[in-house]
Amino acid sequence: MRLTTRKPQANGTQPKNLMHFPEQRHAEKRFKRFFDSAQPSLRMTRLFQTDTLLKIWTTPRFRAKKLSPPNTMNTLPFLRLLAFASALTALSAPAFAADATGFTLEKTEHGVTVKHHGELLADYVIDQANKPYLWPVIGPTGKPMTRAFPMKEVESESKKDRDHPHHRGIWFGHENIAGFDIWTDRGTWKETKKPEDEDKHLAKLGTIKHRKFSSLSADKDQAVIAAVDDILSPDGKKALEEEHTITFRLDGNARVIDFDLDFIASEGPVNFGDAKDAGFNIRVPATMAVDSKQGGKIITSEGLSDAAAWGKRAKWVDYSGPVEGETLGVAMLNHPTSFRYPTPWHVRTYGLFTANPFGTHSLDKTAEDGAFELKKGERLTLRHRIILHQGDEKAAHIAEAFEKYAAEKK
Repeated sequence: MRLTTRKPQANGTQPKNLMHFPEQRHAEKRFKRFFDSAQPSLRMTRLFQTDTLLKIWTTPRFRAKKLSPPNTMNTLPFLRLLAFASALTALSAPAFAADATGFTLEKTEHGVTVKHHGELLADYVIDQANKPYLWPVIGPTGKPMTRAFPMKEVESESKKDRDHPHHRGIWFGHENIAGFDIWTDRGTWKETKKPEDEDKHLAKLGTIKHRKFSSLSADKDQAVIAAVDDILSPDGKKALEEEHTITFRLDGNARVIDFDLDFIASEGPVNFGDAKDAGFNIRVPATMAVDSKQGGKIITSEGLSDAAAWGKRAKWVDYSGPVEGETLGVAMLNHPTSFRYPTPWHVRTYGLFTANPFGTHSLDKTAEDGAFELKKGERLTLRHRIILHQGDEKAAHIAEAFEKYAAEKK
């Protein structure tokens, strides 16, 4: 442990607010012993307290009292100092931090980090694209459960795997809301062969802009991120609002993430087009994709598999396959209260995994056009649960997990 101390000034004197006395080294040793007595899980908190204690002990106020460093950590002056340092620690600790043995949320420069037992579970990113997304997302064995590109280039993803740069972790998108596109992003059109094509597409590109966190909470059982977004047209005009709550839990060896999304026609009526590229999405790891021919598999609640699952309605779909040497899976469940349940699935053998209740005709030419108008003040709800699990859908008991989810009130 190294305590934070102030360096002498240029003229060799000590800073005015720092005590210069022979016993200071003795004080450091005493406070270091206090630090060393902490349990490993409390070391960061104890480090802050210890550093704060030393700073307090060496202030002019205590120097004037001519106090010596404590010979024991049970002295009354020390206990008073500890109470004060603990209060400062509570004020200085990251907001929304929970018990070290449970979930924690920490605000970051780019959004919020979700951890469990101090280990990364996911990052919620709000400012790196034209829409928020979750990435990375870590599975039950500590391995990534989404493709890394375009956020990061990794050896396990070939150039062929680095397609569709708008497929970012877990996200929502739609290629035709109110006449503009929030499915793609600028990176999608960056390498187009014709500059005029890029300009044409960018002119239609909208934004899901993070407005605020309405709630952030974490405890030993779960972590919850609730946020409000504004959906903006290409010229920055607000078309509608989107509220969502993301809840992280554990269920045995599986990691569970609930997504409750509400779209509100706050500004006036909004048209949702019938579109193939629309809905709630995850891009699975490249090695898990069926097309990688490494053992990846898609299976639906109706028993359809791989390419046959595309465009079909189902209560749930599971995508499983190898990730860094073991079989892992991602199941997406559709709650009965969700819009147009059971949803059609735009799930592809190359790794895109989308619940799309909007593109009924785009996904099935025999179906009616799914375009509709959300009237002013009305609300459209999407309800999904993602389960990150070991093994395939049978090993993870996904059918049983759906029955449990379907029985929950939403």
